Amino acid sequence: MRYLPLTPSDRTEMLSAIGASDIDALFTDVPSEHLLDGPIEGLAPHASEMAVEQHMKRLAAKNKAAGDVPFFLGAGAYRHHIPASVDHLIQRGEFLTAYTPYQPEIAQGTLQMLFEFQTQVARLYGCAVANASMYDGSTACWEAIAMATRVKRRGGVVIGPVHPHYVSTAETMARFTGDRIHKIMPDLDADPNEDAIIAAIDDQTACVVVQYPDILGRVPDLAKIAEAAHEKGALLIAVNTEPVALGLLESPGALGADIVVGEGQSIGLGLNFGGPYLGLFAVRDTKLVRQMPGRLCGETVDAEGKRGFVLTLSTREQHIRREKATSNICTNSGLCALAFSIHMTLLGGEGLGKLARINHARARQAADKLSAIDGVELVNGQGFFNEFTLRLIGKDAREVALALSRCDILGGVSLGRLYPGVAELEEGLIVAVTETCSAEDIEAFAAALAEELS
Repeated sequence: MRYLPLTPSDRTEMLSAIGASDIDALFTDVPSEHLLDGPIEGLAPHASEMAVEQHMKRLAAKNKAAGDVPFFLGAGAYRHHIPASVDHLIQRGEFLTAYTPYQPEIAQGTLQMLFEFQTQVARLYGCAVANASMYDGSTACWEAIAMATRVKRRGGVVIGPVHPHYVSTAETMARFTGDRIHKIMPDLDADPNEDAIIAAIDDQTACVVVQYPDILGRVPDLAKIAEAAHEKGALLIAVNTEPVALGLLESPGALGADIVVGEGQSIGLGLNFGGPYLGLFAVRDTKLVRQMPGRLCGETVDAEGKRGFVLTLSTREQHIRREKATSNICTNSGLCALAFSIHMTLLGGEGLGKLARINHARARQAADKLSAIDGVELVNGQGFFNEFTLRLIGKDAREVALALSRCDILGGVSLGRLYPGVAELEEGLIVAVTETCSAEDIEAFAAALAEELS
């Protein structure tokens, strides 16, 4: 395909049509500190292909990859072992080059894969129906909120201690919809704020959003919150950022969550320095299906009675009239969904449970070891899966995490990084421990942390 550039008159005509004075007016919603005011520092205006390749390799070498050092980062993205067969299979040509199945009759393989994926997500979440994926966990969370306010015809949203990036996404979108978000901040306490969440629900609340486990790794009582939400006529949205946890924990749908969303990265996808990731979305009651965003693949039979798959529901704006669309998300993360489905198939229900038990045991071992250090307190008590929060008494956890990284220990995510300027959270350090963390890694982490705090 040839690139056909726009002429200055083309640009002027387009800007005039949309009512923008100049190109910069299109970026007014981007914070000024994130806008470039000139060329990127360190990059030459032009160079040979070989020179650019060498320069980029030097830049990449400055990164610490997750597998190079003891790694305990989490807070929404987790390092797990991914079988080599996952990467091998998703790179097959018929999968790697597959696009949106506009023509079901010639996209049976893609549709069948998505149907299987939906089935796995629905079972994992304890729901009736799942869609064929979203962009990532944060956008899936917002789509659930938008769906709930649309269904309930109310504009009130209560958000518990949910990952701040998810909350920020919701707040950004709510600026355009007029929805009112009441957010409840986490605190360094073993109590997952259930009473505060319930107290914030009123007759104008469309939905209550609860992370399970929450941002500090605590496990809230979803059934208790669901009962309170339903009494006020609100929906409960459960957010899960670590699907491996559901190998041990009761599914959100079984505990009364009406909509369950989350991030699927832990199953089949590497950290990839931040993406691409995979948004999961499911509903417990089939009455909500027609309000779901994205697309839904279904099973049917053809004219000859043979099993086949179809695009059953597609509510995005490309397919129907814009004003009737439930979402403007214009694609599903198809290849990421395939990686998830392959890994989940390899694990099976028994394997997922075994993986979850290994994760919890390693996390328990690390929590005991780290909380025994002078000046370290375990916030969660006994209530966590593979992620927990430490209080570094009298220390700024952000500075400690940076010092540990200089010792080649990626020892957790500081709450000061996630909640800048919130003084009462500055001592908090979120630590994630998966099956990839060895006993030697835990010992190295404990020794380095003890040294740093001494």
